[in-house]
Amino acid sequence: MRKFIGPSILTVSLALGLYLLFMLYTSGQTLLACLFLAALTLTTYVFTSTRAYAYRYLFPGVAAVLVFVLLPLVYTVSIGFTNFSSKNLLTYERSTQYLLDETSRTDSAGYAMTLYGDGKQFRVKLERPDTNELFLSGPLALRRAVPLKVDVAPLDPLQTPVLGAPLGLKDVIAQQANLKMLTLVMPNKIELRMVSLREFGPIAHVYAAAPEGMLKKIATGELIKPNFKTGFYETPEGEPLEPGFKVNVGFANFAHIFADQAFREPFLRIFLWTILFSVITVVTTTALGMVLAVLLNWDALKFRGLYRTMLFLPYAVPGFISILVFKGLFNNNFGEINMVLDALFGIKPAWFSDTTLAKGMILIVNTWLGYPYMMVVCMGLIKAIPSDLYEASALAGAGPLTNFFKITLPLIIKPLTPLMVASLAFNFNNFVLISLLTGGRPDFLDTKLPAGTTDLLVSYTYRIAFEDSGQNFGLAAAISTVIFLLVAAISLVNMRLTRMNRA
Repeated sequence: MRKFIGPSILTVSLALGLYLLFMLYTSGQTLLACLFLAALTLTTYVFTSTRAYAYRYLFPGVAAVLVFVLLPLVYTVSIGFTNFSSKNLLTYERSTQYLLDETSRTDSAGYAMTLYGDGKQFRVKLERPDTNELFLSGPLALRRAVPLKVDVAPLDPLQTPVLGAPLGLKDVIAQQANLKMLTLVMPNKIELRMVSLREFGPIAHVYAAAPEGMLKKIATGELIKPNFKTGFYETPEGEPLEPGFKVNVGFANFAHIFADQAFREPFLRIFLWTILFSVITVVTTTALGMVLAVLLNWDALKFRGLYRTMLFLPYAVPGFISILVFKGLFNNNFGEINMVLDALFGIKPAWFSDTTLAKGMILIVNTWLGYPYMMVVCMGLIKAIPSDLYEASALAGAGPLTNFFKITLPLIIKPLTPLMVASLAFNFNNFVLISLLTGGRPDFLDTKLPAGTTDLLVSYTYRIAFEDSGQNFGLAAAISTVIFLLVAAISLVNMRLTRMNRA
């Protein structure tokens, strides 16, 4: 039976893959379907061919890297070269169709609407108050977010079919979202849309297609031209029409970062603070962790096991919990830290509104979160130092400081350096700390985009992408690309240092 397990799993997986391929193709994602077909074909070859037997163990890992690392990276970088934003979400074709589908109510009188229903089937009766004309639709299956266009037929008042009791206002309100997706076509081809809870009114399209890819405003006859530099249809006066469409803008987003003063000034200030934050954090966590590791390796110290456990606890507690606890402790009005300072010195620092104090608070919290890891690493490195060196130092009459600076520090700093570089890269993108503790605030008052004095580059990018009123995803992707290059450079330095240590 065991020999049938592998082929059975492969067969089921291929069947599921072919089903997903069919769904992608039928939904109009032709390019994605082709890529998925290529991946499915390669997977089948690797797990069925004897020539590719050795690659079966590497293929899952390589595929995971391609899908979860390389693909998002390439996609993010590609967005950085576009104008992708909340105003430019659609493709050119979908933006054009959206404008062509835009309608407005005409000045003609509307029709009173009465809704009848039985289970999932509904019928709409229309009545013209001034002429007493009646119209009735066929059975309807109303579904939310599914546009529906149906014809209505004239109804003889003397031959009204049995429709039952009309639905009340409560039921009409419950079906309002579905009724708004309904278009009723009169016998004279006039289209009616819902204009109120009890009325359908005639509508007319605002734009019509024109030659050379332009649109014509039906009411005035003016031509609307697409601007492939800005990604908007524009009126003759240059006024853009929303929604816009995505276009390639080349290096414009990168130029905004470094050339446009409105973007350059906050970017450079936040970049300098990001480097300063990362360096100071590495220095403080390493220094504190190293000092505690040396003290905990002191043989004459009693209850060392208890101290180690207590000092390691900050690392065992989830980071977001510690950050939120510190946010409460540093509260300007009710935090315990300000209560103690007020009782002892009569001061209540404004930790969250003063720029310098906010940065100091962030460094204190991050040092608390990071020192246990460095302490444990240093303890392990100190254990690896031969005890003969300390014995010889004791015979020479050297003290603890001499032992630390002449023996301990030189012997652990070299293997510790790659970890310090890795910590630098991690803190360069420490989004959780900034987001939960200060949110990047207090904000700069002289910037065009939302930017805070405690923002790191990663939190600044997040605010541009998701908190700015324009939600400029393209600019955020460009900044993310710059951050990636900086972190990649740090990683290369780390790898180089690792090779030097091995040598």
